[in-house]
Amino acid sequence: MLLLCLLSIVCADIAHAEAVPQSRAEIALTFAPIVRQTAPAVVSVHSSNPEAARALFPDDPFLRRFFHGPGSRQKGSALGSGVIVDPSGLVVTNAHVIRDAMEIRVSFNDHREFPAALLLKDERTDLAVLQIEAAEDAAFPYVELGDPSIVQVGDLVLAFGNPFGVGQTVTQGIVSALARTQVGVSDSRFFIQTDAAINPGNSGGALIDMAGRLVGINSAIYTRSGGSNGIGFAIPVDMVKIVVDSARAGKTVSRPWFGARMESVTRELAKQLGLDRPVGAVVVQILGGSPAAKAGLKVADVVTAIDGIEISDEDSFGYIFATRGTTGSAAVGIMRDGEARTMNVSLERPPESTPRDARRLDGPSPFSGIIAMNLSPAVADELNLDMAMSGVVIARVEDRTVANRVGLKPGDIIREINGWQIKDSATLERVTKRRERYWDIILERDGEQLSLVLGG
Repeated sequence: MLLLCLLSIVCADIAHAEAVPQSRAEIALTFAPIVRQTAPAVVSVHSSNPEAARALFPDDPFLRRFFHGPGSRQKGSALGSGVIVDPSGLVVTNAHVIRDAMEIRVSFNDHREFPAALLLKDERTDLAVLQIEAAEDAAFPYVELGDPSIVQVGDLVLAFGNPFGVGQTVTQGIVSALARTQVGVSDSRFFIQTDAAINPGNSGGALIDMAGRLVGINSAIYTRSGGSNGIGFAIPVDMVKIVVDSARAGKTVSRPWFGARMESVTRELAKQLGLDRPVGAVVVQILGGSPAAKAGLKVADVVTAIDGIEISDEDSFGYIFATRGTTGSAAVGIMRDGEARTMNVSLERPPESTPRDARRLDGPSPFSGIIAMNLSPAVADELNLDMAMSGVVIARVEDRTVANRVGLKPGDIIREINGWQIKDSATLERVTKRRERYWDIILERDGEQLSLVLGG
């Protein structure tokens, strides 16, 4: 009798686990309500710019010449996605979607199309904000920005976009991981990973939660085939909020200045510092007068948290601190000599302690066509350089100039020309006005010293 009872219980459990839907409502479970709510606010982004003609026959030089002619140029068109985040028509997309664009248009799924103006492009986060140009009283559908603190691994999400230009498409998946830092797509280096299918053309599209709110901007995929392999990356909405707020205020993106150089804690370093696991970011250099210095941080301190958010490595420190804004202070948790402490670090914009004195160079030198500036923490932050650096930096190299042809790059720091020490942009301009038979140049690029000798 006992055996029969046990068998009946097991059978009942199996029947419950494999139960078929008991009502029409259970059969009709669907994401359609969220899609209906969100899809009207997702747009395709078209940008055009002059570029070298794309050959119809890239592997056949004769046919390429026949169809395009030598040196011919045409308008190139980039296609990506975007999402409206304000009824006035503010569109968020990826910066790489509209890179070098001279004309931008956005199109809706209902075939309406509007021109758009670029309000802000931030290469470091790979985000851009556009303004749809329409009647002043026009009201557009939009998606609300979500709360990044409640996004969890395992949450269901929907990815919207225009993959391969086939038209608006939505795919479903889950949040596979948070805080991915080894993606290499943008300087923010901090991504939501999802298995919702993301393909070329989805860049700039919306990652939506089950409440219909924006939790990320689709930005990249990991692929060996060119299509989705179930590993996609989205820029979290907390960074999107910062960029959108900056665009609304008509300003560039402002990031707080910490004033210290950090490195990830390795397994070996964790042992040396007496840590039980290799997490956090260790302070290896502090700039005098910086917020970190004023807060009392020291070399060898290990930053473990910011405002209660755990820091896993150098990249996550940079991202979390950047989202704190530039007013008030942040509570920075550290480990020092095996003891946990909390330091209050002021949130400040990096100072322009040395006036940038930007100068465009022309004339007979190899530097003709550059914009040069004096380095300061503010300029270093804008160019993503070490804030402790000083000297004169190349901020921009114009196309089709001598400087462009000889290989000078933004971020190059000019140390010496023909024996002259280059301390400021005024000295650089004066030295490059001279006519020389040759130019003996010493540059610093990516932490390495380069020596160039060029003919005059």
